[in-house]
Amino acid sequence: MTAQPWMPGDGAAADKRHAPATLRNRDAIAAVLADWLPASGTVLEVASGSGEHAVHFAAVFPQLDWQPSDPDPSGLTSIAAYRAEAGLANVAPPIALDAAAGSWPVDQANAILCINMVHISPWAATLGLIAGAARLLAPGAPLILYGPYTEPDVSTAESNLAFDASLRSRDPAWGLRDTGVVKAAAATAGLAFDERRAMPANNLMLLFRRT
Repeated sequence: MTAQPWMPGDGAAADKRHAPATLRNRDAIAAVLADWLPASGTVLEVASGSGEHAVHFAAVFPQLDWQPSDPDPSGLTSIAAYRAEAGLANVAPPIALDAAAGSWPVDQANAILCINMVHISPWAATLGLIAGAARLLAPGAPLILYGPYTEPDVSTAESNLAFDASLRSRDPAWGLRDTGVVKAAAATAGLAFDERRAMPANNLMLLFRRT
């Protein structure tokens, strides 16, 4: 099945969103992606947000095709605007994709990347992300997560504790997830935990591979 792209309008600059954190973390994330992404193929980015990461990583990794997605129509509009501005041949039109849904509008990917979604969404979205990765990825292919987490037997930074409290005050279904719980859910779905990288500003990158 061929994914049907969401048609986001003319992609004018006025439609672009800006997430300041992307400018701060994109180079550090790209350095890890250089080790973890496949040499070629399609990277499905789940919850692409503004689209700034998508166009940056597509430029850094021209050998890979980038498929951005988001459940929010305004996010899709922003992604399309950045895509139009960048003019990169390896960035596909954004697709509307809800990680928590039981089916996705794409049926194959060589890697799946999800940045800063797990803590700003209900737990069902993370479970859906894991289930979707199990459906789409071939054995050995990576699911890569980035964001703040809590860890068993590791002290949580005060800034992350404050961030967690702020998230939960906005929506009780949000909040920092424990890596042990994420790993257990992934293992149940057939995704083996492979590697953890500590990142700036008390974030982590987690690598899982389809078994």
